[in-house]
Amino acid sequence: MSYLIRNATAIFSPEQPDATALRIDGNRITALGRDLQPEDGDTVIDARGGVIYPGLVNTHHHLAQSILKGVPEGLNQGLGDWLGSVPYRFWPQITPELLYHAARLGLYELLRSGTTTCADHHYLYHRDTPDELEDAVWQAADELGIRLVLCRGSAVEKGSHKGLGRHNIEPETTGQVIDRMEHTRTRYHQAAPDAMRRLVVAPTSLIHSSPPDFLKEMAAYARGNGLRMHSHLLEVGFDEVQAREKFDMAAIDYAERCDFLGPDVWFAHLVQSDPHAIERLAATGTGIAHCPTSNCRLGSGVAPVIEMAGKGMPISIGVDGSASAESGSMLQELNLTWLIHRALHGPEATTLEQVLQWGSRDGARLLGLEAIGELAVGQAADLAIYDIDSPRFAGVHTPLFAPLMCGEPVQVSHSFVDGKPVVEDGSVLGLEERELVGNVRNGLADLMARVA
Repeated sequence: MSYLIRNATAIFSPEQPDATALRIDGNRITALGRDLQPEDGDTVIDARGGVIYPGLVNTHHHLAQSILKGVPEGLNQGLGDWLGSVPYRFWPQITPELLYHAARLGLYELLRSGTTTCADHHYLYHRDTPDELEDAVWQAADELGIRLVLCRGSAVEKGSHKGLGRHNIEPETTGQVIDRMEHTRTRYHQAAPDAMRRLVVAPTSLIHSSPPDFLKEMAAYARGNGLRMHSHLLEVGFDEVQAREKFDMAAIDYAERCDFLGPDVWFAHLVQSDPHAIERLAATGTGIAHCPTSNCRLGSGVAPVIEMAGKGMPISIGVDGSASAESGSMLQELNLTWLIHRALHGPEATTLEQVLQWGSRDGARLLGLEAIGELAVGQAADLAIYDIDSPRFAGVHTPLFAPLMCGEPVQVSHSFVDGKPVVEDGSVLGLEERELVGNVRNGLADLMARVA
């Protein structure tokens, strides 16, 4: 298929900043300009009143949490207690069918905010987890056409993990983790720079449920198979306390000792990074998935990404799970990233261009997907058209950045992944909204009956 998208108000393309039109041929962008004319076979999309961004790249999510928004017991709790009251309380009772609906809901929310790639930190694994639970996530992504990077969580001991301990969940063995991960790798993982499916080795917590020998084995498995690595780290000060008590070293030094630093590694949160941690992260090329909404919601703090960026660390942005970032919107994360660091460091701390690149190009590079994240000739055609032809945007003097500056609510009129439409005339393709709502609500009713 070929598409000509024309008459846009503006396109975010540093390569061609004056462009108002682009052509898609197959899965690639083949032209950018102002006066592109239709060619034989083109499907023409009139983007009048719209601005075009590269598809946003969400580098940390928990799709399973899409059905756990605003759980009353966790509304005013910090991370440790919240883990026990919310995700780990419900986790053992989530069926493959319910997870399928949760994943569709989470991916729907991402697509409608302009996201085209989701790195899902899926950690619903324990001793008796059925294969169908993970398969439900892959199926949901396939049906909606979004790029999925499955960050395969794992825990082999309860350790100091408050969620695992409180609900007496039996972890996997190391052998189970390897065998199940190998099963996934051979079925789904693609190594290409425009891969639709990726597997990442992602122990759920480095400090609390992953002993050193296990982490070293995971790192060796990942690098031996060309896989990237991911985990949570330093979201709260408890990580540092436990690292010093259990391993007699700083959390960042424990990660390095276990071979979990490097340009093929990124961590979610890193809120409590001190100068030593930032120095080691930057020196090794280790990246961050900055999740400002979740960190605010749980009272964890604000990650020092301005200092990190100044040291040369790779910066990307993640939504985190909707149980602690209820909007489920990648655009909200970009908006809050732009604002919150200005509140802390002054009006020159962040620019709109920088934040948009963190949320697209830089996230793609961190995931090893070099063929996406930019609107440029030769890049894969992942993009979102935001409709700004409405009253709330009418007074904006810099229309290119109207969606990012004004934030939610936004309307994505069209979106493409790998050259294929995934949002059309404002509707996410591959699902019917009322049916999705009914499936989620019925599933939630069943879940609450089991948990009660």
